[in-house]
Amino acid sequence: MELIFELSTKNRKGLKLPKLDISPAALPDKSLLRKEEAKLPQVGELELVRHYTNLSKLNYSLDSNFYPLGSCTMKYNPKVLESIAELDGFSNLCPNLFLSQAGLKYLQEVFSLLFKLQELLAQLTGMDKVSLQPLAGAQGELAGMLIAKAYHQRKNNKKKKYVIVPDSSHGTNPASVAMVGYQLIAIPTGSDGQMDFDLFKEKMTEEVAAVVMTCPNTLGIFNTEVKKICKLAHSKDAITYYDGANLNAILGKVKPAQLGFDIVHLNLHKTFATPHGGGGPGAGPVGVVEKLSQFLPQGSIDKDKNGEFMPRTEAENSIGRLAPFFGNFSVLLKALAYILILGKEGLEKVSSFSVLNANYIHQALKNFYPVPFKRRSMHEVVLSAAKQKKKGVTALDIAKFLIQEGVHPPTIYFPLIVEEALMIEPTETENKKTLDNFIKIMIKAAKLAKENPQLLKQAPSNFIFSRFDEVKAARSRNLNYNSL
Repeated sequence: MELIFELSTKNRKGLKLPKLDISPAALPDKSLLRKEEAKLPQVGELELVRHYTNLSKLNYSLDSNFYPLGSCTMKYNPKVLESIAELDGFSNLCPNLFLSQAGLKYLQEVFSLLFKLQELLAQLTGMDKVSLQPLAGAQGELAGMLIAKAYHQRKNNKKKKYVIVPDSSHGTNPASVAMVGYQLIAIPTGSDGQMDFDLFKEKMTEEVAAVVMTCPNTLGIFNTEVKKICKLAHSKDAITYYDGANLNAILGKVKPAQLGFDIVHLNLHKTFATPHGGGGPGAGPVGVVEKLSQFLPQGSIDKDKNGEFMPRTEAENSIGRLAPFFGNFSVLLKALAYILILGKEGLEKVSSFSVLNANYIHQALKNFYPVPFKRRSMHEVVLSAAKQKKKGVTALDIAKFLIQEGVHPPTIYFPLIVEEALMIEPTETENKKTLDNFIKIMIKAAKLAKENPQLLKQAPSNFIFSRFDEVKAARSRNLNYNSL
């Protein structure tokens, strides 16, 4: 497919503008003027429309195919949420209104929506206060760790220097721990797929500042010791932090606060159907129990005794502001609409169907791909291609074969503790027909690995390019268009 610059023809125009009937304003500083014309493509409207329409067909998305990306929770984003966020009263809001006194009065309706979302997220998680400030799940996680650190600093807990995480944790967990200045203690996973509780008890000393957990964990397994873990952590005055990446599995069934957690961050794109970022925009609200509310980021919306909604701009012990204004408003609005549309019963069905779908795949494929831990799955199932590897076929080969068959591959090689991991999360939005097709393709791959592994090694065979030298592509990037 040609680049837009390759379609360019000198002096071709897509739109002819009328002559200006006013004199153009001069720039105050002539050094800002271009020395030469911008090197832009010159194409007609039809060429432009066709080019970008064809480009859109190359993009893989949930709108076109099944996307069982484990841990990332790639659920369908209802179009009605986009329509709501695009309403003029929302899409044309001027951000500077958030900073003006006039804006504070004008934006009461907007603030009331943000306050409503804070309240609903607090109810769903059992937390006492929620901030919508963080712009992504990872930033929400960092906010949670900053709050934990602020708590210990306020109490002058100078001996606190460690944070405990399971070895199956998301990669951002250790990163957030290091960014706030704590040292990491990784507890290995036992034969039951849970953090080794005996070793956890041994490491859970007075020097531990926090315990960070995803529940269910990244193996798709619910930790049956979670209440005991939180209770032991609290006995040492450690903060318990819930990574909300897998909340989809327990939404409407149990609240993180009921399990004993003090802090939770939420990935709105994973649980509440907002678009998955790809670099942004995103939203990762953070919620806390009452004893930690004073440390929340600035910018949360409070309601005063007169019923007025006001942003909390001054808080003595706050960790500060994490984002301009009040987070990504359009993303937050979509999440609020999603919650209100589904209601209590609908949200409970989210977790019911996500668990049902994962276990359906689990049972259908367990005889073809080993399941490392013999436990019922929650929202996702982790299989292993270790059996196929004996025939020279890797998880990567199976992923490439899935691409050939028109299905996005699951997450591979994560969690790191599973050999040749295939991490599959179907979400609640996929129907049985879609799951059956995926299962059929996975079984086909398993049979080919046994009978004709070379076909898998050559997949995808229906693309112009089959396999890239990924190391070379990463190390020798050329992001320039050289014909300019």
